[in-house]
Amino acid sequence: MVSADRLLAFAAMSLLVIVIPGPSVLFVIGRALAHGRRTALATVLGNVLGSYLLVVAVAFGLGSLVERSAAVFTAVKLAGAAYLVFLGVQAFRHRKDMKVGAGAAQSTGQGARGDLRTVMDGVTVGVTNPKGLVFFAAVLPQFVNHAAGGLPTQMLVLGLVPICIGLITDTVWGLSASAARNWFARSERRLSMIGGAGGFAMIGLGVTVAATGRAD
Repeated sequence: MVSADRLLAFAAMSLLVIVIPGPSVLFVIGRALAHGRRTALATVLGNVLGSYLLVVAVAFGLGSLVERSAAVFTAVKLAGAAYLVFLGVQAFRHRKDMKVGAGAAQSTGQGARGDLRTVMDGVTVGVTNPKGLVFFAAVLPQFVNHAAGGLPTQMLVLGLVPICIGLITDTVWGLSASAARNWFARSERRLSMIGGAGGFAMIGLGVTVAATGRAD
């Protein structure tokens, strides 16, 4: 099994990577600004589930194919970028649907969308996150103990470390952004503006993800 020293070393490495805001963090912030706290938290849950699917893929060999193949990597990256842009456009289009109620901002469309769909949006972004693909495919295998055997199990256990760290940090980011949004909710005009800003943030993130990454 995974030794304590390897676990701690991987935790330190994961923390260093996660504290630098990447697509997942910016996506959560954009969703919090566009839709509020409930959507942000559902997005965080979906995002960590999607990220752990990457861990599972790496543990059973699929991640190495994505990491080695520039074509596969680019296809996954562009799919994630396109989905981010789509969600951003939707948020911007429905920015005027925001309503003020009980001192908190809510989107009239959120109930119809349902929390499950919001979680699935997060899963899609998490599983196509280029930062996560590279980290889990290139870094995670370096911390397993080959002599101990059971490599897939070791990777699955180690993968829980960054997932837990990401769950905590992304939740903090989402709650902070939604708190700022609630201040804007005192004015429907300001709320509409912040909803639009969240949509633009996701569109910009999608474009950035598509334009950056490996060049090989």
